[in-house]
Amino acid sequence: MANLEKFNSLKDRLPRLDGRDGKNVGLLVDGPNMLRKEFDCHLDVVRKIISQYGSIRVAKVFLNQYASGKLIEAVTNEGFSPTIVSGETDVHIAVEAYELIHNPNIDIIALMTRDVDFFPLINIAKENGKKTIVIGAQPGFSIALQNSADSAITLNTNRHPSVT
Repeated sequence: MANLEKFNSLKDRLPRLDGRDGKNVGLLVDGPNMLRKEFDCHLDVVRKIISQYGSIRVAKVFLNQYASGKLIEAVTNEGFSPTIVSGETDVHIAVEAYELIHNPNIDIIALMTRDVDFFPLINIAKENGKKTIVIGAQPGFSIALQNSADSAITLNTNRHPSVT
């Protein structure tokens, strides 16, 4: 028992190497809205950016029934779980985000979308003590969505994001 106590006290004094304070992130991607050629959004870049905020514990890309096999394969190859839905993806993203908001193991909710429809969801997450991040691209990245989140990241076509 004494060895365990020594280990725990030593462990508490060791510096964190990741600098993220042990935060867990749930990352949800609005595929039809963001994974478009004109935005040149790369999931590997998004993963690196979000990893600076914490450990990504949930990484899902929501796609509609028209998603190509190549897109689904690319999403999977980047380590994201593709979720194929019929019709609009927004409702499915909202339900998943709501579940993450009430998951005690998730500290940060990250949404990759430009859609103002998620504005109330960001506010619900914050009311429940979650940090919030929105990742989007121009044109059409909702100002209200950006201003409601704790952090807003705008992906540029030159692959250099700006963070606000």
